[in-house]
Amino acid sequence: MYKEYWGFKLSPFENVPDPRFLYLSPKHEEALMRLLYAANGQKGAAMLTGGIGCGKTLLSRVLVQRLTEGKFKVALISNPSLPPVSFLREILYQLGIKTTYKLKVDLLHLLNDEILNNLEKGKDTILVIDEAHMIIANKSISEEIRLLLNFQLDDRFLLTLILIGQPELKTGISEIPQLEQRIAIKYNLKPLNPLETEEYIQFRMKTAGLSKNIFTHEAISKIYEYSKGIPRKINNICDLSLLVGYSTKAKDIDATVVQESINEQS
Repeated sequence: MYKEYWGFKLSPFENVPDPRFLYLSPKHEEALMRLLYAANGQKGAAMLTGGIGCGKTLLSRVLVQRLTEGKFKVALISNPSLPPVSFLREILYQLGIKTTYKLKVDLLHLLNDEILNNLEKGKDTILVIDEAHMIIANKSISEEIRLLLNFQLDDRFLLTLILIGQPELKTGISEIPQLEQRIAIKYNLKPLNPLETEEYIQFRMKTAGLSKNIFTHEAISKIYEYSKGIPRKINNICDLSLLVGYSTKAKDIDATVVQESINEQS
């Protein structure tokens, strides 16, 4: 609705995991680098944690995009709250394999064959599980995840597992020593600081087709104060502020417009 008024070609603050809108703050760049290192180095398992709305899912989509451009076959599980057999079937489906097998042992054999087949083709198999904190309380699924790391040769892992979830994932994993000890790479993604928040807003507007900055410094300070640097909350308040500014025919987004938007959110 407000895109034409402000001069955007795309919606700048949508809360969807569009890789084009990944702002690589030093924190996000470090997180992505570590996950790519785990995949390229065949480290067995890696874990990324972070609070709600910090950008983990967007990072996972960029990670998958980067990996699929190289020597990897990637399965992304975005809804892991499944019974063990359904969980294995979903992994196979994401790897491009449809099967009518219903026994776990048959599914594991099929998965092992696929991983070895990928290896023969010069491709490493990567399993990315988003929202992984949802499965830690499920002991049967946690055990399946641990057992997946048994897919290995004498000198390397055949499968790289990347777990992405909220902070309780780290706590839950620590209570499963057999799994925790196999996670070679760990990183906790923190919110943006004030400077990064300003850069984040400018980056998303530029990506959406607007080169000038229409948010005043005072407005950005108020956005940071409200959002605490959490990208999802920044998106929400910026989007609403642009709508309020459009409805009042504002020339820019100042602190008054942002405060009005915050009041509407409260």
